[in-house]
Amino acid sequence: MFTEFIADFEDNMKKEKQHSDKCPAKKGQGACLCDGYHTFDELYWHRIALFIALCRKIHQKNERNVWRSKLHSDGSGKKGWFILGINKKRGEQITYHLPMKLWETTNFAETLAKAQKWDGHSSDDVLKRLKNI
Repeated sequence: MFTEFIADFEDNMKKEKQHSDKCPAKKGQGACLCDGYHTFDELYWHRIALFIALCRKIHQKNERNVWRSKLHSDGSGKKGWFILGINKKRGEQITYHLPMKLWETTNFAETLAKAQKWDGHSSDDVLKRLKNI
């Protein structure tokens, strides 16, 4: 079902493009920054909100470990960002960097001094792991 959704999405993206009302191209003010309905900035914030909601729900059900950290496993960090993750075990991690202004929004998550060592997961890995939740 998810695979069909992705295929349909890709087919729709090949059709003649509309523009979001907030897209600079629709206003004649620059390059297209939308998918036809939402700007990519809006979609980015939707993804963040959905990931936080998923993490909160997983935490409430105590199904998997949900954690956050301001630092990577090597002690480095990205100024203004933190990591929110599901699962610590290699091969099961799902992580995203989130803006620091959302730190308090994720206070349900276990706070780690340093993040788990990144298992090298790619965007495709994350999609596969999300389907297994």
